[in-house]
Amino acid sequence: MNIRHLAVLAAIAQEGSFSAAALQLETSQAAVSRAIATLEAELGLPLLKRGRFGAKLTQVGERVLQHAYKMLELREHIEYEVNLEKGLYAGCLRIASFRSASTHLLPPLIARFRDRFPRVEVSLSELEPAGVEQALRDGEVDLGLVPLPRSEDFKQWELARDEYVVLLPKSIDHLPIRLTWAQLASYDFVLYNYAECTTAVRDHWARWGQSLRVAYVVKEDSTIVSMVAQGLGAAILPRLAALPIPEGVQVRSLPVPLERIIGVATLAQTPHSPAVEEFLRLLHS
Repeated sequence: MNIRHLAVLAAIAQEGSFSAAALQLETSQAAVSRAIATLEAELGLPLLKRGRFGAKLTQVGERVLQHAYKMLELREHIEYEVNLEKGLYAGCLRIASFRSASTHLLPPLIARFRDRFPRVEVSLSELEPAGVEQALRDGEVDLGLVPLPRSEDFKQWELARDEYVVLLPKSIDHLPIRLTWAQLASYDFVLYNYAECTTAVRDHWARWGQSLRVAYVVKEDSTIVSMVAQGLGAAILPRLAALPIPEGVQVRSLPVPLERIIGVATLAQTPHSPAVEEFLRLLHS
């Protein structure tokens, strides 16, 4: 008997429907349905009554659930003992990341990790990518989120892809979703004063034989978005760096797509603590 199936049964009993249970378990409704179908087939009896009202336990389902609660509680005790032995109840996890990744990618992952391992001390530092690398080399952090690729000093793998987009004032009408180079050539740009993003944009323009007309060079991505909203120019930013998009800004695609790869990096020759291993496993999943 799969204990995961019993956890699904308990979630449906608590939430009253397959869809609500799927949300609680952070899985699909189809996966919930398969788990219950497998459990019922194994036991040879229906455990739930389905209908417009949702899902309710049958009489035998209610009795089975009481035993399931005991089994789930025992599983928690087993996990506690294992995690205690691994050091996850007295460990720490130190993360560094550049701003847009720490804002939009890390919070839900850290929240899930803290739910599972509430006694692990978690810290997060926001640094430029070069600063993330240096913090890893100095042993100040355990893992970092950085644009890939990085140097061979690091183990690294892809976590997400982030498209570069064109930001334009809402006052410009009748623009296609994907702009042409000729259309882009008519705008003055507010450029990001950040070496890796700026280099990627300039190289992309040059690769296609285009010139980039720069009016402003600004340090903060939020300032760039605000300047575009005020009609002071156009901008090219990774989408995550542009969020949240204000009312006065519209987003369009480049003539030829450009994206940055956001990855996880750890120092290649450094062994990982149990807490770091668990967080890396969460990222991989």
